[in-house]
Amino acid sequence: MNTGSRIEINPSVMLGKPVIRGTRIPVELIIRKLSEGASEADLLDAYPRLAPADVRAALGYAADSLAHETVFLQPA
Repeated sequence: MNTGSRIEINPSVMLGKPVIRGTRIPVELIIRKLSEGASEADLLDAYPRLAPADVRAALGYAADSLAHETVFLQPA
């Protein structure tokens, strides 16, 4: 998924956290709210500047971030 058109990282906005382009809504907030049980409709009601594609882009960004994460296992 190409999230580049919807996700922005700018050191001048929210200390460089990934946000929905043109807003100060962090990707982390969207993912956290979804994990707490909020629906897409709940998010769209709470944040009128969000579009359904923004929610999908946030999920895609999180998935892409995890896909490129390196995990180092410690022997037990």
